[in-house]
Amino acid sequence: MSASTEKSTGSDARGASALRNSIAVLRSFSVDEPELGVSEIALRVGLHKSSVSRILATLEEEDLVERDSATRRFRLGLGIMSLAGPLLADLDVRRVAYPVLQELSERTGETSALMVWNGTEAVCVEQVPSRHLVKHTTPLGTRFNTALSSSVEVFLAAGEQAQARDLLSSGAIYYPGLDESGLEAYLFKLQDIAARGYAINYGGTSVEEVGVSSPVHDHRGSVIAAVLISAPRFRISRDQLSVLGEACVNAAQQVSSRLGGTPTL
Repeated sequence: MSASTEKSTGSDARGASALRNSIAVLRSFSVDEPELGVSEIALRVGLHKSSVSRILATLEEEDLVERDSATRRFRLGLGIMSLAGPLLADLDVRRVAYPVLQELSERTGETSALMVWNGTEAVCVEQVPSRHLVKHTTPLGTRFNTALSSSVEVFLAAGEQAQARDLLSSGAIYYPGLDESGLEAYLFKLQDIAARGYAINYGGTSVEEVGVSSPVHDHRGSVIAAVLISAPRFRISRDQLSVLGEACVNAAQQVSSRLGGTPTL
């Protein structure tokens, strides 16, 4: 083994060891003992107090721990929530949304689903199928990046127009034959969706399908999911769309409320 390889290997090992030590420090906090001093942590993780102090200083810079100014003891910081937030939000919103989706499907007779956004696609993460023999369903995990999909429209309407423009112009969001005038019209449509509170796909992506979606907000007012009603087009007249829209908005607001959110309409 060359000297440079040995040096690289040693550096990697030290980095891994430092990471393990930092994780051990974070894990030393518990529900029963949420605040700890340096000596207590050092005893628990088997490190010298000076090493623990250096680790805590770094973690404090990253908001992963915070120190009480009076007692000088440490506790986990809000930065932990920013790391776990995406996972917790996904888990919470699915659990909270499911009974609402069940009620929505029973009330409308159509399939209801929960969609989340990965930055370029709406992803189906939960679904309650229609009771009808003929229905529109999609496997969990299915992704949609078509501009006329109602769930995609909801997520794009919730974001900055510049971002929507970039996604459409780059082709990340699929809209065949879109020119500049069509793009401007679509962006104006997104403003209308944001103001109305729901989006409609009446045969836009498939002549046989109808989709209605409404945004779910978290406690910060951010859109973190969308409730979707999907149905065969032959069963839904245009006159029924406003009724489905109101039902979808109501369901999305119920989910938002259960998550501590307030719709920003």
